[in-house]
Amino acid sequence: MSFERRCVLLTLLLALMLSGSACARTAPPVPSPSIMSETPIADFVPHPAWWQPQPGLTWQWQLTGKLDMDLHTDVVDIDLYVGQSVIDYYHSRGTRVICYISVGSFENWRPDATQFPKEVLGKDYEGWSGEKWLDIRRIDLLAPIMLARLDLCAAKGFDAVEPDNMEIYGENTGFPLTYQDQLRYVQWLAEEAHKRGLAMGQKNAPDMTRDLVDVLDFAILEDAFYYHWAEDMKPYADAGKAVFAAEYTDMPGDFEEACRQSRRLKFSAILKHRDLDAWVKFCPDQP
Repeated sequence: MSFERRCVLLTLLLALMLSGSACARTAPPVPSPSIMSETPIADFVPHPAWWQPQPGLTWQWQLTGKLDMDLHTDVVDIDLYVGQSVIDYYHSRGTRVICYISVGSFENWRPDATQFPKEVLGKDYEGWSGEKWLDIRRIDLLAPIMLARLDLCAAKGFDAVEPDNMEIYGENTGFPLTYQDQLRYVQWLAEEAHKRGLAMGQKNAPDMTRDLVDVLDFAILEDAFYYHWAEDMKPYADAGKAVFAAEYTDMPGDFEEACRQSRRLKFSAILKHRDLDAWVKFCPDQP
């Protein structure tokens, strides 16, 4: 018997003794009147307010250079600090927009760089000038910065968040981070993103799929076909969630083979330059 029906029966039995129902819990989001009138209460499942990207969407990912505003895709992944007019333009033509932020690294060129306490800054992020790893255990110190970024994503009207560098515990960060530290941090970020009506994706981290597929809303992969871990992300597609995959031109992989595998797995694959400029190559079955 469902929770709701148990509550109804118990309330009826105790109606003469109690002034209200004996069963109480936090109320779910209130559905629209039309849904309330057409859907049995016992069967009603509230839908989340944030975007739920599904397999089959085309996408572009650009973080450097002049944006190619003439390219039409279902989804575009761009930096948090682009101008408001850019986001408004994409929305005007029906394109969903993902907000790129780094959640695991400090970037010295960001407007909020001076807000990072020294104690959360770790070793240099090798290969990426101006970046340092973060001590993600210190959510208390990172929260004001990361929440302000999520607030800005939401205020600008982004539909979702790409949490770059969430896969961190195995790196040479200078901190004794564990898998559980990483999981706790990502789950906290997801909860905060959802509070703001933002979807959030899993960025790489294939070993986290089992723990996150029911928490996050899509996935973004880099070099997954080249390094042969794309199958690890299949649970997202199986759950009806989009998987956006990017292979890079600086790796000697076979993009056509990646496309064949992508079609089988129901992923959306593109080929990009490593610096994520405007150049993009789609699989043959995409525009």
